[in-house]
Amino acid sequence: MMDSMDDDSQSDTRKLGLWMRLVANSNLIEKEIRALFRSEFGVTLPRFDLMAALYRQPGGLTMGELSRRLLVSNGNITGIVERLQKEGLVKRWVLPTDRRIYSVGLTLKGRTDFREMADRHKDWIGTILAELGDEDLDSMIQMMDHLRKLLRARQDREQED
Repeated sequence: MMDSMDDDSQSDTRKLGLWMRLVANSNLIEKEIRALFRSEFGVTLPRFDLMAALYRQPGGLTMGELSRRLLVSNGNITGIVERLQKEGLVKRWVLPTDRRIYSVGLTLKGRTDFREMADRHKDWIGTILAELGDEDLDSMIQMMDHLRKLLRARQDREQED
């Protein structure tokens, strides 16, 4: 009986180590990307993320949809949107079905500026991960996809309860 508990404990310790490595590696990459966005474009990562969400939805998103997709409060979204609007990068409009709700979309200038940032972002990630070969990439992508599938299934089960 004790061996089983020891095995469980060792497995849990290894899983904790995996999680710590995932977080540490993500933080290392994110720190570098944040600095590059700041120095090259004078923008923050949250601003880029908001523009990315809008770029993927040419018809725009409501403020609430943006908040849910980016996992941040409406107040944080409002501040970023207001700054982007002053710079002519986004436009806001009231929904005809509910005048209390605003939708937000990128302007042509916003789409152009985002595309430039997205291209540089792709280049930066390519440089940061340059030493990973195709075999390593394929293996890591497969493992991360598997992990995401397991985590989503776990969330679905918990929501059912």
